[in-house]
Amino acid sequence: MTEPAPELGRHTDMRRIWLIALLLTAVACGGGNSVTTGQPADPEQPVSTPVGTPAGSGTPSAGPSMTVPVGNTLNPRKIPWTTARPAGGDLEITWVSGVEPCNSLDRVDVAYAAAEVTVTLWEGTTDEDAICIEIAIEKKTIVKLTEPVGDRKIVDGAK
Repeated sequence: MTEPAPELGRHTDMRRIWLIALLLTAVACGGGNSVTTGQPADPEQPVSTPVGTPAGSGTPSAGPSMTVPVGNTLNPRKIPWTTARPAGGDLEITWVSGVEPCNSLDRVDVAYAAAEVTVTLWEGTTDEDAICIEIAIEKKTIVKLTEPVGDRKIVDGAK
């Protein structure tokens, strides 16, 4: 019998190494639809702690993170908000966004009409080279109004 060429043996060894690495990676990644309890994931149950929960605390923080416009961000874009509540003669606006400096509040535009007040949030980045984690954070800002809202409807300018 003829011995295999040395090159063939090296390729076979490399394939085995890659196969073992692939199997170890698959085992380390887990079984797909299971959580740490080993039970199947229920699509109606949350898979993580609520937004605003400090890591490891298990309880939500005091609420949305207070944010003020920084202005002059790069590539500002409209961001939809989730709630607008009167706060004295001002408005408290809340929304869900990412971490700074990748998602920084640039400005808040307010347009007054007879039947509605339109509030538009603008976010951009303050550091184009920043590497930010993708995590949702609830934020809020106080919008100083020049006219009272009165009976007018408050409208999201990003929608």
